[in-house]
Amino acid sequence: MKPYEINNMIIDDDFASEEYVTADFTHNNKEYSITFKKADLEIINTWVFEDGTSIPANLSDEMVESIRADVKKRI
Repeated sequence: MKPYEINNMIIDDDFASEEYVTADFTHNNKEYSITFKKADLEIINTWVFEDGTSIPANLSDEMVESIRADVKKRI
């Protein structure tokens, strides 16, 4: 079983120069969001939502790679 669950995924292809993929997921009862460039799945940003605000998230390399693999399968 994975340590997270992807709840929503948005592929934003309206930009002229770059396309992005954002995955919203739950991990340890917290809500997170991670955005990748669609072309190579390079990380653009990661956020955790706490107390009504968002702050940069510090995710392990293993978690990022697992999420990246899931996103790649869903694109």
